[in-house]
Amino acid sequence: MKSKSFVDLSMKFISGMKTITRLQWLVWIAVFFILFFSILPEGGFLHAGAYTVVNVSFYATVIYGNISFLFPRLYQQGRKSAYIICVIILLVSAGLSRGYLLTALYNFYYPTMKEKMTLESIINFIVAGFLTYMLSFIFRIAMAYFELKQQSEKILVQKSQAELNLLKSQVQPHFLFNTLNNIYYEAYREAPRTAKLIERLSDIMRYFVDESPKDEVSLYTEIQFIENYIALEKIRIRHEIELNFLKDCNTELRIPPMLLMTFVENIFKHGIDKSSSENKIEITLVHQDGHLLFQTRNRIHDKPGSAGHKGFGIENLRRRLCFLYGEKFELSVDTAGNFFTAFLKVPLI
Repeated sequence: MKSKSFVDLSMKFISGMKTITRLQWLVWIAVFFILFFSILPEGGFLHAGAYTVVNVSFYATVIYGNISFLFPRLYQQGRKSAYIICVIILLVSAGLSRGYLLTALYNFYYPTMKEKMTLESIINFIVAGFLTYMLSFIFRIAMAYFELKQQSEKILVQKSQAELNLLKSQVQPHFLFNTLNNIYYEAYREAPRTAKLIERLSDIMRYFVDESPKDEVSLYTEIQFIENYIALEKIRIRHEIELNFLKDCNTELRIPPMLLMTFVENIFKHGIDKSSSENKIEITLVHQDGHLLFQTRNRIHDKPGSAGHKGFGIENLRRRLCFLYGEKFELSVDTAGNFFTAFLKVPLI
């Protein structure tokens, strides 16, 4: 049903892309025939055709000259004086051109009844241009309505595509979760410690699929994710790690997902010497005065890359914090005392 709905919306959107152009053509064709058949009884076929072409060209020049060029490029850009001047030039030049062309056509088809351009006729042509100019805004409103409708259909198509992609992406992860759970129950009878690690891995994967796409998650969820990550990282290290994780906060508070993970990931990527028995990690998470304070501290080991792990992870985190909090956050790193310390302070809204 989802796929069928998406296909239907896609076809509707593709069809809608042509709707505005088709409607404009229909309007101009209707105007052309109305003018043509109103002149035909008195002027004949050729005169009516020429007269209609001149008038339709005049209307199109004024309408599109305003709504497609002058209005968006001058008025909407704040250049109102230039817009007014250009509109006056457009109306005068278009009105005079129309007047002289129609007079020339009339004199050509009726040489015995020649007419001349007078001040009164010039004013009438310019006034007709002004009325057409006012009509252009109605034309623009109609186009904007159909464009807005088209955009709404496009959003529906994108929403349906996102839902379809989400359904597809959930098939394999949930199959994997169920498989891991089955392995967990099998392993629990023979090796409870291994079963616990499988459970942690399953929780981490579930976090990535179910929690990380959300705008916010609870501190409890984030802490549990960090603890699962630490437990899985520790099995890769030969010696025991001295790790102290202090948590003094309300775990019901909510923060953006994966906000704290960069610091912890950096510890195990740069701040651990797998051959050393002196790996010490301190992690502190405190709620204080409406802010969340998060700090990690690990020993700097004498190996390449361990002294200054301020790479892309920290910079990417800084950019994300700027997007989320503007300037209302603190992020700092320090390497004093043979320890690498990372500190983060964000407001809790």
